[in-house]
Amino acid sequence: MTTRRTALQGIAAGALTVAGAPVFGQDNSPTTVLVGAASLMDFTARLIAEQLRESLNRPAVVVSKLGAGQRVALGEAKRAAPDGRTLVFATSGPFTIYPQVYNKLDYDPVGDFTPIVGIGSFDVAIAAGPQSGATTLKEMMEWQRKRPAGSAVFGSAPGNGSLSHFLGINVSMATDVPMTHVAYKDSGVGIVDLAAGRLPMLITGLSPLVEMHKAGKIRILAVSGDKRSPLVPEVPTAREAGVNVSTSTTTAVFGPAGMSPEQVRRLHDAIAPMLDKPDVREKLAGQGMTPWKAGPQEVAASHAAERKHFEQLAKASGFVRQDA
Repeated sequence: MTTRRTALQGIAAGALTVAGAPVFGQDNSPTTVLVGAASLMDFTARLIAEQLRESLNRPAVVVSKLGAGQRVALGEAKRAAPDGRTLVFATSGPFTIYPQVYNKLDYDPVGDFTPIVGIGSFDVAIAAGPQSGATTLKEMMEWQRKRPAGSAVFGSAPGNGSLSHFLGINVSMATDVPMTHVAYKDSGVGIVDLAAGRLPMLITGLSPLVEMHKAGKIRILAVSGDKRSPLVPEVPTAREAGVNVSTSTTTAVFGPAGMSPEQVRRLHDAIAPMLDKPDVREKLAGQGMTPWKAGPQEVAASHAAERKHFEQLAKASGFVRQDA
């Protein structure tokens, strides 16, 4: 039999439980961090999950959803409940380049996601093989200029519609040297062709090129960002090398649309401190990533500026959108 005193005690205990409940509820189910790309992205997603476990004192797991250039992972995040339990770690490309690449996307890059925190940025690089004999970016473009009509070529990985592809278009336009694009889905295959002299110029992520560059089998001519990379500090930026282009890929954590400001703030405050840890910064630098401790509004503003840049570049180059 329930007495008045027992009932009041139960009500009081329930009130205390509600007042002290975390923003994500009382159960201890894990926070899921979806990631749609392997290697560097998966490595960094695991650092984020570790930080979430420490900060929120609750489980956090990384779930790899590879495919369609991160669109599989983004689709799952889009469909998740906006309760802060499902996050996605993604590069900026699906939000900024894909709208210029595909006729139709199955997500709205602005309306379907909630930016939470910027994590880092990384460059792509322009590399030469032995075919041209070029030791600088200017020498490479002069060599390309002198090629027979239709013979100037550059490769990019991961191929059509990637940041590497668009950087090649940008370099071509900035130097007024028309070049034919060769798409590589895998940077490893492109690097093999570059070193063998079958491809004169390759644009891809910096990290996969470093070992061959240091061995003298290829030469990294320039990095794409505003600053030199600590991985190859002797290599100039494209602007330093005399070609007025600059671009990088940013990475950030997102949730589905409809998350509350309180959820966003707590998740941001839980994840962002990892970027102040010397060991984390060292790990990111070792992978070629520069920490980018950006808030939700800064991430959104960066994406808006990039979308405008790539839209203008696509229109000026005559790039034809593809079916998704």
